[in-house]
Amino acid sequence: MAALKRQAMSRLKARRGPVWLLDLDNTLHDAGTHIMPRVNHEMTAWVARHLALDDQEASRLRVAYWKRYGATLLGMIEHHAINPHAFLQDTHPLPDLLAKVRPHKALQNSLRRLKGSKLILTNAPRHYAEAVLHKAGLDALVEQVICIEDMCFAGQFRPKPSVAMLKMLCARLGVSSKQCLLVEDSVENLRAARVLGMRTVLVLEHGWRGRPRSAYAGSARLVRYQVHSARQLTRLLTTQSQGLSR
Repeated sequence: MAALKRQAMSRLKARRGPVWLLDLDNTLHDAGTHIMPRVNHEMTAWVARHLALDDQEASRLRVAYWKRYGATLLGMIEHHAINPHAFLQDTHPLPDLLAKVRPHKALQNSLRRLKGSKLILTNAPRHYAEAVLHKAGLDALVEQVICIEDMCFAGQFRPKPSVAMLKMLCARLGVSSKQCLLVEDSVENLRAARVLGMRTVLVLEHGWRGRPRSAYAGSARLVRYQVHSARQLTRLLTTQSQGLSR
């Protein structure tokens, strides 16, 4: 969070409208088809090299850490004292990961019309996130990019779905959690946001292929709103204007 810029914080504090916390991968663009498989492959190879494991055992360990900690990175830090910045750099190779990223005019126009403050909140590393946003033509449409490098407290990484991180983020931005909307393809990340009273938006287009749209939309209300695509966020703001202005 030390990377939050004072100028951006001042702009946020001056605004009374909604604060959109926008996930990146599988929310604003399709990362599941090309990018995620490549990142998983690179992570497995990295684990194999640094721990002297074969590919099968390295893959098993990578998945085990992801399931236990929510990110392979956290498991590698906890159990093997690795350099997190080297891990993030090496497992997100550019320009290879950008090969399938294309500008999407409809999404650009939608974000341009979206009222309120727009921030990217991603567990991805900064060099990757900024490159994707630039390639997709979205970098000029958001005020700030908050990456996993910014989610570090007292020397420990606290990425999504950390409730403590989201709470600290609101404090650093000077906004109420009820002013924020977390837009995600991950229900677990939305669950953490609901604990703080944030409004939650599930995007179905990429990460939810083949799953029922009614998932997790029951009385527990982990998901406040569901949209097929991030392009529909402006429609959501229009149709739910009273609820979003509270």
